[in-house]
Amino acid sequence: MCSAFCFMFFSFTLLFSLFSLLIFVLRLKLWCNCEICQAFLTSSWTKDFDNLCDWYTHLLKKSPTGTIHIHVLGNIITANPENVEHILKTRFENYPKGKPFSALLGDLLGRGIFNVDGDSWKFQRKMASLELGSISIRMHAYDIVKSEIQSRLIPLLSSVAGKDHVLDLQDVLRRFSFDNICKFSFGLDPGCLKLSLPVSEFAEAFDLASKLSAQRGLAPSPLIWKVKRLLNLGTEKQLKEAIKMVDEFAQEMINQRREKGFSDGNDLLSRFMGTINDDKYLRDIVISFLLAGRDTVASGLTSFFWLLSQHPEVESAIRDELERVMGSSDEQFASFDQMREMHYLHAALYESLRLFPPVQFDSKFAQEDDILPDCTLVRKGTRVTYHPYAMGRMDRIWSSDCLEYKPERWLKNGRYIPENPYKYPVFQAGLRVCLGKEMALVEMKCVVLAIIRRFNIRLADPNQAPRFAPGLTATVRGGLPILVQERGA
Repeated sequence: MCSAFCFMFFSFTLLFSLFSLLIFVLRLKLWCNCEICQAFLTSSWTKDFDNLCDWYTHLLKKSPTGTIHIHVLGNIITANPENVEHILKTRFENYPKGKPFSALLGDLLGRGIFNVDGDSWKFQRKMASLELGSISIRMHAYDIVKSEIQSRLIPLLSSVAGKDHVLDLQDVLRRFSFDNICKFSFGLDPGCLKLSLPVSEFAEAFDLASKLSAQRGLAPSPLIWKVKRLLNLGTEKQLKEAIKMVDEFAQEMINQRREKGFSDGNDLLSRFMGTINDDKYLRDIVISFLLAGRDTVASGLTSFFWLLSQHPEVESAIRDELERVMGSSDEQFASFDQMREMHYLHAALYESLRLFPPVQFDSKFAQEDDILPDCTLVRKGTRVTYHPYAMGRMDRIWSSDCLEYKPERWLKNGRYIPENPYKYPVFQAGLRVCLGKEMALVEMKCVVLAIIRRFNIRLADPNQAPRFAPGLTATVRGGLPILVQERGA
């Protein structure tokens, strides 16, 4: 009797959900037959563009205001710096992450800082600001990066140098940053960058959970993934299994810390455990930092080395600056002070991030009706997205040479000059500006200097152009296959 009732209940739920979805889609197509929405619904944009972000860039360039509306998604997308400042600063309280966004990532990030608003966000923000701003934790992060470079990254590249062995640099950098962020967040070394390049079940589960969580946002309606989650079908079943493994790993780390004591630990988990007793909340906070610190750094470095392979003159200029600042020193790594003197390197990284931001777009949801500075009407509940990837390719923002990789645009008399953060929201801006920005830049600089000082990196296919896979951060489809040659060999 019970089995029959359950069968009838789930059958009714499935049929009702499918019927509701059908009505929803039909209403969308009848309601909006504009060219943009039809191109999105039929995927006809793929005839002319490899990447969705490039299609959006094309549309935003054509728009007189730098703003478009994808009606079928209920999404206003903008590449207008004045709008960005309005969203991230002037009317910050009106543009929270919002419940629709939190639902997408809720199973993975829970109540972590990147998935909450209000008091919970303010509490985590204040706590993270105190921790990440301390000299001791920045030195701890710096030591972790140096150790990973010296003991793993350099030996790995040396092992394949000059052997016509093709190495996926994106995979190497993802392993590198995963080792670093796990040591920094949990005090655990997963060993992903050992010479054998071992498979890490936790890393694979974390990657899959991130990927499938992001794919929820590509569905025409949230009803689709919610029904699949209810019935434990397809990608939602995979996501549930991946998150279970992530949860088990995080809980194991928390239990170990409680047993061994955490008062003397330098990792984030140990530091947060001093003020938080809720294990689930601890898990959510640390997993959020794991997501932010791993994928963004690897993505930024992958794009940087692709650009460097296309611009050997930039590589030469960085080497000249390195030799000028460090001289004939036997030190393997530049100090903080020495890196601050490397204005060209800083400019080269900022220019790379302008063209290839790790987070290509970011969305908020309007709490109340509003009007953007370009006179775009925003209705309550509308998704509003600013698009750093498109902004870096707008000639009205960066002039007619915006598609060129020119570190010099950031320099004046040889010194780096910052830009308006709302013109360049790669690290967000306003109250939600990235707290880990400086630490991420130091990590990237350490990697760049260590590699170009010892090796020549060349693409296996010089004609390869980045094609991005859907995800929370920009990931190149097929990776970045390279050949490594030791300098002077």
